[in-house]
Amino acid sequence: MLSRTADHLYWMARYTERAENTARMLDANYQMSLLPQSDAYAESGWRAMLAISELSGLYAAQHEGMKSDEVISFMSRDATNLSSIVSCLQAARENARAVRGAITTELWETINTTWLDGQRLLADGILERDPGQFFEWVKFRSHLSRGVQAGTMVKDASFNFMRLGTFLERADNTARILDVKFEMLEQQREGASANALDYYHWSAVLRSVSGFEVYRKVYRDVITPERVAGLLILHGDWPRSLAASLEEVQQLIAKVRTERSVETEQLAAQLWADLREGRIRDILKGGLHAFLTDFLARVNDLALRVSRDFLVPLAGPAGA
Repeated sequence: MLSRTADHLYWMARYTERAENTARMLDANYQMSLLPQSDAYAESGWRAMLAISELSGLYAAQHEGMKSDEVISFMSRDATNLSSIVSCLQAARENARAVRGAITTELWETINTTWLDGQRLLADGILERDPGQFFEWVKFRSHLSRGVQAGTMVKDASFNFMRLGTFLERADNTARILDVKFEMLEQQREGASANALDYYHWSAVLRSVSGFEVYRKVYRDVITPERVAGLLILHGDWPRSLAASLEEVQQLIAKVRTERSVETEQLAAQLWADLREGRIRDILKGGLHAFLTDFLARVNDLALRVSRDFLVPLAGPAGA
């Protein structure tokens, strides 16, 4: 496969997954903002989300203060924000259009319709009426895109590069969501309301990654931060966990391997092995933020190496 074709397919999938995960982060913060809490705590959630998305500077240059409706608009439809939902859906569409001959008609129509319907929904004022409804729509369209891929595409190199983009992006975003929420919780745990706030906080986190019902099935007990972290990081049978995402990544890299990708394949296998053999007590003892920071750095390095070995190379340490 030509590297440029693989690159378009990979980024088409990454941008679709990124739109979904941005919607998930926004939805979690939006649902938490509806609960009784101090203004400072509510503001810290939006600040943390912008920080972990590396968008604090861009937002501050355009806005004064930290109003929830302005953050939601910035992260949903601001064209100057290349990580906004609209920007991601547009980028996914443009990448799909560039390689229409490598994907099925059904997949192209799904991605193109998502872009067109998203524009219509935003023009109709859905963010002002019900942001949560828009976020659910974005998640549904992402699910639909992956379902059409699985149901219509031959499982060849094209399919593998789309899946590789999906799971690298998912690993990155799941780690960011978890890091944001643990940071928020550490900032404010006061008085008798702490336990109730913790419950709603972690329920919102779990719902943001479609993990609430899974948590209940796995643990059948009260929600605790340690178990939430364990589910999101180490539970290999749950498809949104870091362990499950990296298992897919290392298998996909093995399928598309070339002579120059041996080191990349080894690094992916090592990262997955570290998660497969990890223990949540050890991770928390060493500090969850430190663990997630290291994980994100390793995933970013892995993504750079994938681009160097298979796609159109990006600037970064791996290409040095």
